[in-house]
Amino acid sequence: MKKILVANRGEIALRVMKTIKKMGIKTVAVFSEADRNAPHVRFADEAICVGPAPSNQSYLLGDKIIEIAKTHQVDGIHPGYGFLSENADFAEKVEKNGLTFIGPKSHAIRIMGDKLSAKETVKSYDIPMVPGIDEAITDPQKAKAIAKEIGYPILIKASAGGGGKGMRVVEEEGKLEEQMKRAISEAESAFGNGAVFIEKYVGSPRHIEIQVLADTHGNVLHLFERECSVQRRHQKVVEEAPSTILTPELREKMGQAAINVARSCDYVGAGTVEFLMDEKKNFYFLEMNTRLQVEHPVTELISGVDLVEQQIRIARGEVLQIEQKDLKINGHALELRVYAEDPTDDFLPSVGVLERYRKPSGKGIRVDDGFEEGMEIPIYYDPMLSKLVTYGTSREEALHIMLEAIKLYEVKGVATTLPFGKFVFNHEAFRSGNFDTHFVKNFYTPEILEEEAKEEAYLAALMAMRQYQEDQRKLRLPEVTSETKTNE
Repeated sequence: MKKILVANRGEIALRVMKTIKKMGIKTVAVFSEADRNAPHVRFADEAICVGPAPSNQSYLLGDKIIEIAKTHQVDGIHPGYGFLSENADFAEKVEKNGLTFIGPKSHAIRIMGDKLSAKETVKSYDIPMVPGIDEAITDPQKAKAIAKEIGYPILIKASAGGGGKGMRVVEEEGKLEEQMKRAISEAESAFGNGAVFIEKYVGSPRHIEIQVLADTHGNVLHLFERECSVQRRHQKVVEEAPSTILTPELREKMGQAAINVARSCDYVGAGTVEFLMDEKKNFYFLEMNTRLQVEHPVTELISGVDLVEQQIRIARGEVLQIEQKDLKINGHALELRVYAEDPTDDFLPSVGVLERYRKPSGKGIRVDDGFEEGMEIPIYYDPMLSKLVTYGTSREEALHIMLEAIKLYEVKGVATTLPFGKFVFNHEAFRSGNFDTHFVKNFYTPEILEEEAKEEAYLAALMAMRQYQEDQRKLRLPEVTSETKTNE
């Protein structure tokens, strides 16, 4: 490959292009009218406007992006994550147009993109599953019979879903019919597919995912786990690697299960197998994400492997140069997704201009971002400003560096999740490792941050007053007396 088009925007487009350039390959960026002056556009060797700001008129126009790639003699297309990254039709069209899709084959994307077909596919590999029904269901009476059999609480889930959409927890039979209708409606609206299924609700789950790499020569390996249990609205906001609760034996067991999931669909490239783990450390297959994950930096830091580079090498048909026995966990990494969201207002998006934007730097700090001071936060896309990642030889060191990095991160003009991150990393439940996906529900309230903000403002005002008084004392001139006049 001599030239790669990155079919994405913002921080992930910039992060992918940095590796591409490091490999001596030319880069092509696409951008919407809203992103004309974005850093990823300036960084690329070539940049082409793909359409107006809304993503369905720009970044989701697969056919147009393919035409741009062909016009500019591109060899491969890297989709990043989001947008077209898990669109099987797009991946297939890329290949049919004589280009390389830097990701899995379309059949793997299709199989794993539907939770029901994914479960059916991995069955023969004896992967642990959450008890439930492995078929789409629309009849409330049948749903009640299934729920009675597996026991309440149950979870209604959209088959084609993700990000918490089309998902409802039902505690008792009387609420099942209404919640089922809501889940179907939300799934139809979000995914154009109202199919839902039912499974047992795991009460205190940990969200553990395993990173896998697979080449076109039959080699598959795992790069250990990531803990992604701190979530809001069923979406991750804090991630770390490794998890605090996995033993070497359990890590190996889950790693092998993830490898088997990848083998079940003839997977190629970088992918992530997600599991739920209950309080007894039983783990259950949740889904497979057939793309690079937002939280991939924590894996890169503890493994020393550039996952984007591996994606490109695999797409070029190269054999994996890494063997499972060569991989070892070194140190600990944490990631905070810095969103332009107001954590004191139910994490609603915060739109505005970055009046001040100063990111932290130093040993053990990595910031993947796509914004600069003075830029406006577009309302059309995901409101993530950056990924703040820290690394230490131990979890304690990574935590210390993270809290210092949050303190040094200056953002004015929009609300962000930085104060929420500070709350999480200081909380005893997180520091002890004794937490699950209900962390936000169990420990967080907006009032906590509001109180902390008031206290910080008071301390800042107190320090400013003391500094003022000190400055005044230093500047005060000695009083002129008659005696000093005489001496003169």
